[in-house]
Amino acid sequence: MNESTIEGVLITPLKKYTDHRGWLSEIFRDDELPEGIRPAMSYVSETLPGVARGPHEHRTQTDIFVFLGPGTFRLYLWDARKDSPTFGVKMTADVGVENPVRAIIPPGVVHAYRCISETPGWCINLPDKLYAGWGKKDPVDEIRHEDEANSVYQLD
Repeated sequence: MNESTIEGVLITPLKKYTDHRGWLSEIFRDDELPEGIRPAMSYVSETLPGVARGPHEHRTQTDIFVFLGPGTFRLYLWDARKDSPTFGVKMTADVGVENPVRAIIPPGVVHAYRCISETPGWCINLPDKLYAGWGKKDPVDEIRHEDEANSVYQLD
């Protein structure tokens, strides 16, 4: 699954290395990311069953999401970049415990995810920009679409 129907989005399956102790999965390797995309920070969030985060987009930030589990998410992506060859394309992918992935989402691609399992899910994000800038003193780089009436960015 190294391909996407949206230009610049890269969804890569994660390998789990399993032994008698459990498993290990590399979520970030400098030699596996596209040139010019490097994490500036990281965080993990838990999303409860049925709950969605987004849709929103960033003007300059690239998100590097990692979906490992323990739950399952439906990831939604819409290309909102007017100069993109895939402008207007929407894609979805079920990711998480059964399909662990790293998803690189460039600026201008609207994104959201919903926990579709009965178990809460965890998402790790390694964005390439600091949230609210250095010392959290800058405006947040988000265009939020959650409360827009009749938005094209609807989750099913």
